[in-house]
Amino acid sequence: MSIPALPVPLAVVPIPVVPAGAGHAFAGSLLLSAALVVFGMIPLGMARAKAFTPADLKAPREMFDRLPAWGKRATWAHQNFFEAFVLHAPACLLCLVMAAPVVSAAPWTVTAAWLHPLLRLGYLGAYLGNVAPLRSLCWIGALLCSGVLYGEGLRALLRA
Repeated sequence: MSIPALPVPLAVVPIPVVPAGAGHAFAGSLLLSAALVVFGMIPLGMARAKAFTPADLKAPREMFDRLPAWGKRATWAHQNFFEAFVLHAPACLLCLVMAAPVVSAAPWTVTAAWLHPLLRLGYLGAYLGNVAPLRSLCWIGALLCSGVLYGEGLRALLRA
């Protein structure tokens, strides 16, 4: 059995070649940020388990009012993980596609990529512990990390 040849339009599509290791930080940041969205369900599930009654099967959103204060904060933190991931993921993908020029022109983007999930983890702890100033610092720090990735990724794209 022979393998059919690729159609001509597909055969000439350029595929970017990234030097080994150049995009590891951006891929790692993307995966860790996605994992944090899942990890954020653990405290939320613990709070829901404490407040659950069989009547919640008919109206699960009404359980929120019976959650302990930390459970409500776990709900809000989990919702915020989705919001942060939606902002951070495209920045990571942009830097991953443009990894070589981004890393060579702005090596601090690697630090920003790794710092983002760490700050988001700190955000979860600060939110659950009700430490508002630390929570705000972690939130703005992670947002700035995503901004750095967007800025350097776009800069590299415009230079290409």
